[in-house]
Amino acid sequence: MARLDGRVAVVTGASAGIGRAIAGAFAHAGAAVAGCARGRRPGSFLDDLESEESKRCVHAVCDVRVPADVLRFRDEIEAALGAADIVVNNAGVVARAAALDLPLETWADVLATNLTGAFLVTRAFLAAMKARRHGRIINLASISGRRGTPLLSAYCAAKHGVVGLTRALAEELRGEGIAVNAICPGSVDTDMLRQGMPGAVPDMPPSDIATTALFLAGDAPLTLTGACIDVFG
Repeated sequence: MARLDGRVAVVTGASAGIGRAIAGAFAHAGAAVAGCARGRRPGSFLDDLESEESKRCVHAVCDVRVPADVLRFRDEIEAALGAADIVVNNAGVVARAAALDLPLETWADVLATNLTGAFLVTRAFLAAMKARRHGRIINLASISGRRGTPLLSAYCAAKHGVVGLTRALAEELRGEGIAVNAICPGSVDTDMLRQGMPGAVPDMPPSDIATTALFLAGDAPLTLTGACIDVFG
């Protein structure tokens, strides 16, 4: 299992589901983890840690849709933990509706959270990575970023966008010491699955995706960049 001792990792959407599992796995592997979520929830990944692990980790409120909020979060994390070595763009929402019935505001929110948020967070932490010529960026896409899913037009569009963003950044940063990859999970046992696809039977627990993220953050070679890893079960 990869070790991340001495590294600083940022994980968005870390209060539940896949993000919480990734943040916890990174902390167990020795990283100082900064998790964030849009609002305060009853629990966070910090509740899953041993006391010594939690001392080097923080959980903050950050709305990844808002540029000023992302920059504030970055400044707080760099002051508390140092420059990020790893960024995991996991924050996401889903909306289930036929395209004819989908409000424009809902469409815009799904794209802002899943796609624009990933861009804003990456851009906020990227300058420090480039200055040190070191970094790992991991974007959470989806099986819906590979194929179409009925009643999830906004979510599919956003996750296809995440795949494109990943590949473009990988080429832009090739030779800079920064690897950019995406994970495309299938049906994971999360509240988002139950909201987006009621009645769907999950193929895997969030820990399966956390294991994949841990590999990309630690043991994966730098030459593995621009990949979109399918974890479909």
